[in-house]
Amino acid sequence: MTSSEVSDGSRSSTDATPFISIAVAVAIGAALAWAGSTGSKSTAGIGIHWWIAAAAFGINWVAFVPSFLKRTEHYFDLIGSLTYLSTTVLALVLANPAGARGWLLTLLIAVWAGRLGIFLFQRVKAVGKDGRFDKIKQNASQFAMTWTLQGLWVIFTAAAAHAAISTANPKSLGAWAWIGLAVWLFGFGIEVIADRQKSAFRADAANSGLFIQDGLWAWSRHPNYFGEIVLWVGVAIISIPVLSGWQYVTLLSPVFVIVLLTRISGIPALERRADKRWGGQDDYEAYKTKTPVLIPRPPAA
Repeated sequence: MTSSEVSDGSRSSTDATPFISIAVAVAIGAALAWAGSTGSKSTAGIGIHWWIAAAAFGINWVAFVPSFLKRTEHYFDLIGSLTYLSTTVLALVLANPAGARGWLLTLLIAVWAGRLGIFLFQRVKAVGKDGRFDKIKQNASQFAMTWTLQGLWVIFTAAAAHAAISTANPKSLGAWAWIGLAVWLFGFGIEVIADRQKSAFRADAANSGLFIQDGLWAWSRHPNYFGEIVLWVGVAIISIPVLSGWQYVTLLSPVFVIVLLTRISGIPALERRADKRWGGQDDYEAYKTKTPVLIPRPPAA
């Protein structure tokens, strides 16, 4: 069937998809705000998680307007990091006093978000664009949906941390916190090293048109994503001791990161792009055969 044969009703349904996605994203964000607020402190009679959700969506909706007018995605990742920083600091301020656990979680998220946001912003400025947005940024509803989903991404990913920061029953740091910190440091280290190795590889003109398969990239085809997943598991571990009731739903945070990176927007898209570019080349096919997609293992001899 050609595009001219598609009925007007079908086109309307397709055009409505971004709006439906926005509504679903807001509904999920509201559900998480309710769950996180069940055991949290409140401000003006409203649970802190509700303020966090409003800020996460609000920041991204405001940023969407000039970005769409200029048809640019250059500030998308930077705004994502700003949203993490803003909502986490907001939770800390509204929960005052937040306790040692709250300060620790705020520090970890700030370090991660600041480092990643600057890294991604510099990368897109150097390349000139992010290919994921070529078509999306030309359509207002689709671009707005993307910014809304980024707001939900922040709400969902940091839900456990925000619940722990804003808890009405803070506890002193214990074994869970130190185990979680060790896990976070391991994951963060993996992500940073992998990103630096890939940046150095791309900066070398001799590697133009080639794919990286050295360093951590010889152990995993996506070691940076592995590090990302591990560090959020660490955040969840730190948060566990002060969660209660419906707040345990926020422990879906690292599960969300895993699903997002392995099934939706991360690895699948990059694997398709790599297959399109290098598929059929002997060295690339050999690399795919011997190197795991995500969980690292020593390269085969």
